[in-house]
Amino acid sequence: MSRLGSLGHKLYSGEVSYDIVGKRRRWYAISAVLVLISLLSLATRGLNLGIEFTGGAEYQVSSTSCTIDQARTAVEETGVQPSSVTALGNEIIRVTTEEVDNAQSLAIRTSLAETCGVGAEEVSVQFVGPTWGEEITQKAITALLVFLGLLSVFLALYFDWRMAIAALVALVHDILLTIGVYSLPQFEVTPATLIGILTILGYSLYDTVVVFDKVKENTRGVLGQSRQTYSQAANLAVNQT
Repeated sequence: MSRLGSLGHKLYSGEVSYDIVGKRRRWYAISAVLVLISLLSLATRGLNLGIEFTGGAEYQVSSTSCTIDQARTAVEETGVQPSSVTALGNEIIRVTTEEVDNAQSLAIRTSLAETCGVGAEEVSVQFVGPTWGEEITQKAITALLVFLGLLSVFLALYFDWRMAIAALVALVHDILLTIGVYSLPQFEVTPATLIGILTILGYSLYDTVVVFDKVKENTRGVLGQSRQTYSQAANLAVNQT
């Protein structure tokens, strides 16, 4: 048996056990600090929303010689401040701006083409309105609220109302930390971000249900015996999962 397999067997049988539940105050403190940092960042820095949510224009130019700084300068020279300038792979520069009129858009295309050494027709332009992003956000929030409501009922019936509350707290905790990671370095929030957050939510829920199911199994009848306490049985469940 491999060392990893041997360790897994010992964790499951209880021969080896890490006191996770016993040191819960330490984990609560670390978690509280991280959540506080995320909340402070959201309150002071906010989120860097992409043009799908704010509306604007997107320009893409394919050039192996053009740099991000050069592209940013080219746009600024037209009197427009770019919202973001990023590299897509090794050859494509992506520039986003706030909403601009036709004259400003033509000036930006021309400036980018001249700076990057390509024809103006090789600079693609896409205008995006904020309505689409608003609709996606509203639908995502509605779906999330319905999901959490049904989840609460399921967990309360299958486990215990206190476990249902704990599961919801864990979900909020994981989502807050994820959003905080986007807020601190000001990563751009796009529709793909929403998909990622919902994916994390699914993993968080799956993890919680698996652990709680094992806790329920290990603690069944624990109050009627003196061999181990509830905390010890719960800690064994965490180690096993």
